[in-house]
Amino acid sequence: MAETSHSEAPPTGAGVPGLPDDWPQQATSKVVETVDKVRSVSVGPAIRISRAIVYGLVALVLLAIALPILLIGLTRLIDYAIPGPIYRVYLTIGGVFTLLGLFLWSRRPKGAARP
Repeated sequence: MAETSHSEAPPTGAGVPGLPDDWPQQATSKVVETVDKVRSVSVGPAIRISRAIVYGLVALVLLAIALPILLIGLTRLIDYAIPGPIYRVYLTIGGVFTLLGLFLWSRRPKGAARP
């Protein structure tokens, strides 16, 4: 059986006339550069947008979990600070949220509440 060696380099000078000897490497690098350029223009913004959507949804879920827990903790803290019936705590928290809502309502843009 004859043994063939796959590690033999092609003979030098066997290139295409008029082209440099390393034209396959140049062509390959040009194709890779073009593909990278197209990818950075098309896929890059799509990846950024999808990441922003995913991170925004994760933040929204965490906020939806944390907000009730913080409100319960605030209620218990005020109940500890203001001894007496619990309705005083509810009135205090309700008053704070009402004042916050009135402040935000006064800061709305002109005509924002009109259809």
